Amino acid sequence: MRRAGLLLATIVACATGSGSAQQAVDPPQAVGVPQSAVVVLDRDTLFSNSLFGRRVARDIETASTELAAENRRIEAELEAEERALTIRRDEMDVVAFRTIADDFDSRVTGIRQAQDAKARAITQQTERAQQIFFERANPVLVDLARETGALVILDRRIVIASADQVDITALAQTRIDAMLGDGSGLLDRTIPEPRPTPGAAPGK
Repeated sequence: MRRAGLLLATIVACATGSGSAQQAVDPPQAVGVPQSAVVVLDRDTLFSNSLFGRRVARDIETASTELAAENRRIEAELEAEERALTIRRDEMDVVAFRTIADDFDSRVTGIRQAQDAKARAITQQTERAQQIFFERANPVLVDLARETGALVILDRRIVIASADQVDITALAQTRIDAMLGDGSGLLDRTIPEPRPTPGAAPGK
């Protein structure tokens, strides 16, 4: 996520209206809206405390829990299959056993790669959710910049010190929650479906 992109969008939007500022009448100040040339915003808090962010966190926690359970189940099944294969070793032709063992190793590698891909998909789901959230939230932030008379909105993490009066995080969250709600339908589920049992035949 490029923080500069969001800040630049806000700066550009403010600058667009500044050319006629001398001729236009300043909009009335909304109650609770600070007036400052520079305001700050805690992006992490804004997202995590929002209705959208809290729903995404619940979805990610559920997906992570399901993936962990699936990994434990698959591990137990593979261990059982490996033990069974070891027991058969003394009863089988060396070449035949090696063929079966190589196939087992290949399947284990494929399963591990598939499960790793699922973990990456969960992480990417979080990143995608944040991207969508701030894309949708940007007009709200632009409006707040105009109302406050701010020329720039700074990420609070890069500000050494600031007065609480210039922090618009809570105000922005209230307005974004009213506009987006929990964001249902904005983020498609991209986490892969559970993998079949390791020993199952294709299509079963």
